[in-house]
Order: sequence, then C-alpha cells, then structure tokens
Amino acid sequence: MQPSHSADPTHPLLAKAGRIQPTIEQLTALILAGGRGRRLGGIDKGLLEIGGHPLIAWTLAALEPQTGAILISANRNLDRYRSLGYPVVTDPLPEHPGPLAGILAGLRAALTPWVLVVPCDAPCLPPDLAVRLTKALAEQGGDLALVHDGQRIQWLHALLPVMLADDLAEYLEQGGRRAEDWFRCHSLALADCTDQAAAFANLNTPADLNNLSDRLRQDR
Repeated sequence: MQPSHSADPTHPLLAKAGRIQPTIEQLTALILAGGRGRRLGGIDKGLLEIGGHPLIAWTLAALEPQTGAILISANRNLDRYRSLGYPVVTDPLPEHPGPLAGILAGLRAALTPWVLVVPCDAPCLPPDLAVRLTKALAEQGGDLALVHDGQRIQWLHALLPVMLADDLAEYLEQGGRRAEDWFRCHSLALADCTDQAAAFANLNTPADLNNLSDRLRQDR
C-alpha cells in the first residue's frame, strides 16, 4: 500500500497545494559539471583554476550554507570531483545529451524531496538563493521554481521536486533535450533576482573568465 501524501507535510505535492516552504534540510544542491565545454575548447569548466581554486569550489562554497546535502553531476575527471568531498553522479543516458541528463541523475540520487540545481560556473550565487526559490515556490504554488534575473529566466538555476524524475526520464526517452521546453511543461514559480543579475552571467569565453577572475579578487 502506498503511503498517503496527506500524512507527510513535507511532500512536494503539499508544498504546492498548502504553500509550505521547503526547509534547508529538505534541499539537495546539484551542481552541473557534466558539460563538454565546447565554447571554451572542450575544457572541463568546473575544474578551471579561478582565483587559486577550481571554479566549482567557489560554487560549492556558495551552496554549502544553503542546503542540507550536495551532489555533483560530472562525466569526466570523476576522481578529481570526488576529491571535493561530495557524491558524484553521472549521466544515465549515453553520449551525454545535455544538462537535463545530469538533472535526472540528481533527482534520482537525492535523498531529500527537493533538488536545487545550479551550473558549475556560478561562483557568485546569492547567499539567499535557496530562500528566494523556496519562497517563490510557496507563494506562487508552482510545480517548480526558477530564477528570473530581471531580463530572462535562468533555466539551469532551478528548484525541482524529485517526484518529477519519471516525467523527465520520459521526456528524454522521447528525444527531448531542451531544458526550457521541459520546464515549460510544468507550472513555474519565478524567483525575482533582479538585484543579483550579475551572479547569473554566462561563462562561455576567455573574456568572461577574465572578468569573473577580476570580480572574485575584488570580492575577497
């Protein structure tokens, strides 16, 4: 017999219906570091040295106070990622079909009802990112929550219930690949991060990396 959702006030369905805001302990951060880095010549972006540390280390430091657990999605240099002290998950599909495959791995591996997804090249995340996303979810009642930076939705900065894993797996099995298309199949809550827009800038060129390095030095 399946347990009743009504008996568990932390179940994602009740977070939607009853506007219950997930707590830190109910969140697992998932850092996406499984990309091929094509725009930067195929480098493993998460392991790029920035300010004396691999890029992903800055992202980890920003997330550690915000969630109860952390997972890393990676598909190469696995030992180096594991050496950071957190579990590493790999794409469940061949040929690494994009970030949604990493998200699926994280949804299936997480031991909490919610997963906070960010890319590895997001070292300047707001210290209250999790609060903003969980608050938006509770107040707006969506299936999931995404960041809006004042100009656009940031599709890989998301708060997702693990109960969407099967839905995402079906989307991928049917050939779906675009994150935006899958997210738009669901009710969206949007967290306003207009005041932190620079934190979500893309890092796709050497100039982007140089600008980030300068910013991190100034923030020290």
